[in-house]
Amino acid sequence: MKLSVVTTMYCSAPYIDDFYKRIINSVKKITKDYEIIFVDDGSPDNSLLRALNLYKKDKKVVVIELSRNFGHHKAMMTGLKHTKGDIVLMIDVDLEEKPELLEVYWDRMQADTEIDVVYGIQNNREGSFIRKFSGEMFYRILNYLSGENMPINISFSRLMSRRYVNSLILFQETEMYIGGLWHITGFSQACVPITKTFKGVSSYTFRKKMKMVIDAVTSFSDKPLIFIFYIGIIIFLVSGVVGFIVVIRKFFLGYILSGWTSLILSIWFLSGLIIFSLGVIAIYLAKIFIETKNRPYTIIRSIYKNDKNKE
Repeated sequence: MKLSVVTTMYCSAPYIDDFYKRIINSVKKITKDYEIIFVDDGSPDNSLLRALNLYKKDKKVVVIELSRNFGHHKAMMTGLKHTKGDIVLMIDVDLEEKPELLEVYWDRMQADTEIDVVYGIQNNREGSFIRKFSGEMFYRILNYLSGENMPINISFSRLMSRRYVNSLILFQETEMYIGGLWHITGFSQACVPITKTFKGVSSYTFRKKMKMVIDAVTSFSDKPLIFIFYIGIIIFLVSGVVGFIVVIRKFFLGYILSGWTSLILSIWFLSGLIIFSLGVIAIYLAKIFIETKNRPYTIIRSIYKNDKNKE
């Protein structure tokens, strides 16, 4: 098979039909040998029904129904595992990234046969100032903590070679940050500037965004644990110096430090620091606990593919 297209669905019903028409138009400019895989990530609306309607009309449509909502990144990795194409396009169904980007990515890949991945870089991040600022800071902080040089403001859509996809799906961690996995998989990767729209409403709630930040940092960096070690050394040295000064002033100058305010503030500060440090360690331990269970990161309820065959 020449080309596979993978997308996920979660509250995506308004976009599915338009996405299908536009992606088919671009795909047919490249090849007639293709498949389009829709992964239903436990969507609460009628996204699955709309995708199944397309599956009934088009034999090249595959629908993977997950047993519940597992998360965007895990659903996409599941879709990638079921691709057969020599070239694979990964793109969201919500039309924030134009389906026609396939043609742009394809032309860039054909211009250099050594390239295994072509992805988009946003010229200007859409949304409010806070959204733009927080998005850029996320990448900068992650790069600092991980020691990696991950591209900033990358798009989710990307065109990948078969060997790259086969390597990417080897990663089996349950708590994943797919942006980091794209980077550390390696191979020759090229970017093209794109414009991404923002529909004004995101399925990524604040809680989901915070979870993604935690997953990203704990999956690719041990620096928070190292920082705790150095903070402990600094506090030990500072407290030792202050204690030495207090003793010298008491026995040689007859000065006794008084006041409860400084004492209480010190207790609060050190207690908060201890609890924070224990919390960071607990997060890493929780990640280890989850990974050692070796559970599948998604469970498939049904796969609809080919004519009337159903798995």
